[in-house]
Amino acid sequence: MQVLQVQLAVQADPAEVSRARRWVRDRLRAGGIDQDSAVAETLVLVVSELVTNAVVHTGHPAVLRLLLPVGPAAPAPVRVEVADASRTAPAPRHAGADEDATNGRGLELVELLCERWGWYPDGSGKRVWCEIGGPDGAPCAAAAQPAAPVASAR
Repeated sequence: MQVLQVQLAVQADPAEVSRARRWVRDRLRAGGIDQDSAVAETLVLVVSELVTNAVVHTGHPAVLRLLLPVGPAAPAPVRVEVADASRTAPAPRHAGADEDATNGRGLELVELLCERWGWYPDGSGKRVWCEIGGPDGAPCAAAAQPAAPVASAR
């Protein structure tokens, strides 16, 4: 299986999240992934959550990376990685009963929508990653593993 790796530098500005979503949609379209598919919608949502966490909680730029399977091989997962400047472990929080709360659900969504996710220290910061199955929801067992130890939440 061949994998196309693309990345985007994201500035430490919450307005960059919408740019990251547009960039992901463009990369998916170029990779032949149907924009209306559940996988595409899930990827855009997950990228939005992970990039938001990186720029809001660290106040520093981040790097968004997509690893897209290419070619006629069987459906494979798409991997999303966001590297930021904080070594603080990501911790899913539960927003609780407050339906009007505007934060606290990001990693909970990632946990629910992705087949797997985790993080590992990377340089002076960390890298948060997740994998989302192919267009038919195929499991992601064939995905590349991170090179460093991983704390997985699922």
